[in-house]
Amino acid sequence: MSSGTLYLIPTPLGPGDITWVIPIAVRQCVAGLGHFIVEHPKTARQFLKQIGCGLPLQEIRMQVLDEHTRPEDFANLLTPLLAGNDTGLLSEAGCPAIADPGAELVRIAHQRNIRVVPLVGPSSILLALMASGLNGQRFMFHGYLPVESDKRLMKIVELEKESITRDQTQIFIETPYRNQKLLEALVQACRDSTSLCIANDITLASEHIATRTVKEWKHLLPDINKKPTIFLLHG
Repeated sequence: MSSGTLYLIPTPLGPGDITWVIPIAVRQCVAGLGHFIVEHPKTARQFLKQIGCGLPLQEIRMQVLDEHTRPEDFANLLTPLLAGNDTGLLSEAGCPAIADPGAELVRIAHQRNIRVVPLVGPSSILLALMASGLNGQRFMFHGYLPVESDKRLMKIVELEKESITRDQTQIFIETPYRNQKLLEALVQACRDSTSLCIANDITLASEHIATRTVKEWKHLLPDINKKPTIFLLHG
C-alpha cells in the first residue's frame, strides 16, 4: 500500500473573511480530508467549519502536535499516512512548519518517503517583508529575542551590526503582551538612521504596516500592546 500525502495547510492570521486569504483550490482540497494533525482541536474545528468540510466534524480524526509533543511520539503521528490516508497538517495561524512545531514532523515524513505538499496561504513573516520596503534578497528570521532586558539589548545591537555588514533584513517576533517593551528596547538600542518596520494585525481589518527610521519612531511610538506584530530591522 502506498502512503498518503501530507498536506501543509495555512490558516488565517485572525478573524475575517476566509476567502480573502485562503484560495478556493486550497479550501476544496482541505474539505476532502478526513485526517488532520493539529495544534489545538477546538480552533482546528472552527477553521474546518469555515472551510465547509465534506465530512461531519465528529467523523474527522485529529491528532495533536504542539510544544508538549515528545520526540518519540512524532513517528506515531504519521500512522494514518503510512496506512494510505491523506492527512492535513494545520498551523494554529499562518503556515505550518514556519516558526511552528510541525517542522520536525515534515522532516520525518521525508525520511519515510511520504509525499509532502505545501498549500498556498498567508505567512505573516513573508507578507511583512513584502510590505516593508526592506531588503527582500537577504533576510533572516530569528524568532523570539531574549526576554531579559540586558540580553535583549545586546542581541538587538548584534543584529543591527550584522544587518549593516551583510545588507540583511533582520526579522523577529514577540509575545503580543511584550511587544511594547521590545519596541522601546529597539528605539533605545538602535542607531537613529536604522530602518524599522512594524507590521501588526496582518491581513485583518486593523492591519497597520509602517517603515520609518528609529529617529522617526522615537517621536511617534505606536501602541502595539497585545497586537500580533512582526518586527523588521535594517541597519
